[in-house]
Amino acid sequence: MNSLLALFVIAALGYFIGGIRIKGIELGTAGVLLVALVFGHFGIGVEIPAIIRNFGLACFVGSVGFIAGPKFFRDFKSNAASYILLGFVIILSGAAVCVAVVKLFGIRAELAVGLMTGALTSTPGLAAAQDAAGELASLATTGYAIAYPFGVIGVVLFVQLVPKILKVDMADERAHFEAAQTAKVKRYEGRLFKFDQAGFFAFMLSTVLGILVGGIEIPLPGGASFSLGTTGGPLIMGLLFGHFAHAGHLDLTVPVEELKTFRELGLMLFLIGAGVDGGQGFVETLRQEGFMLFIYGALMTLVPMFVGFFIASKLLKLRLLNNLGSITGGMTSTPALGTLIAVAKTDDVASAYAATYPIALVSVVLCSQFIVILFG
Repeated sequence: MNSLLALFVIAALGYFIGGIRIKGIELGTAGVLLVALVFGHFGIGVEIPAIIRNFGLACFVGSVGFIAGPKFFRDFKSNAASYILLGFVIILSGAAVCVAVVKLFGIRAELAVGLMTGALTSTPGLAAAQDAAGELASLATTGYAIAYPFGVIGVVLFVQLVPKILKVDMADERAHFEAAQTAKVKRYEGRLFKFDQAGFFAFMLSTVLGILVGGIEIPLPGGASFSLGTTGGPLIMGLLFGHFAHAGHLDLTVPVEELKTFRELGLMLFLIGAGVDGGQGFVETLRQEGFMLFIYGALMTLVPMFVGFFIASKLLKLRLLNNLGSITGGMTSTPALGTLIAVAKTDDVASAYAATYPIALVSVVLCSQFIVILFG
């Protein structure tokens, strides 16, 4: 099938399936991921270039950053310790399950770490595991492929089901959340120059700088390295542009409606690319390696979410939207953030994601390397 045609077919079917509501639950944009996984599994001659996925990812996180920017730094200042702790705890919980699988069930560390990085949907973590695994890097890739689909869908369903199970009044939660987020944004009163009314120049400039920042390699202990990548770089630059809104007399704002379009389009393209790649060989790998590997991967997704949610709600006393936003960041789950924004009906939940994500990203890279080195 022609790649361009396939892209639009997957998108159309994905939105159709995502819009089906069963007992108040719907997949939303994650329906696109489900269809993409099916297309990837059955082949059907579909090949989505990697640049499509990366373009979508940059558009999504960049627009999220612009929208959340005006309130992000205030929220981070008031909840910084909680976000940092949750970023560590969520990843360490997944790492603990990973080590338990290695010690109790005799699974090779390289394969188990692959499961962990897939369960946490962390490509940088996978890269670190592959580097540490050396000749056994293919085992890490296999584990990642097995755990990745549930890693995505599990968090997407979690952020939808928790408010319903707890019978939360989302309008009340949103009101409390937005009240806490209220910040006086200091407006520049001088004359500003704007290149275009749609804000494309500001958005593209932010993305260029974000990709450059994301590509900077930072060395870590043990020979590993860390970079913000296509997710962290554009996200941070979007936050900065959204917060400052201008540079001298240059207007750097982007209309909210344009940002919402970028956000949805970007998420859709990212899910199509990730789903088609993740679906290839998924069933065959399970058949060869055993269904229990899928169960282990599912546990590495579920345990960190529940541990993080319990600590955030019972010990840190975070309100639900801050809690769930932190979970999506701690699980490094871009699709779940998109779902949470739709559930919460406010883009401001992205501030908790943005604050927790970098901590989780560094943690998963380090844990992936250390587990392979210590138990491999």
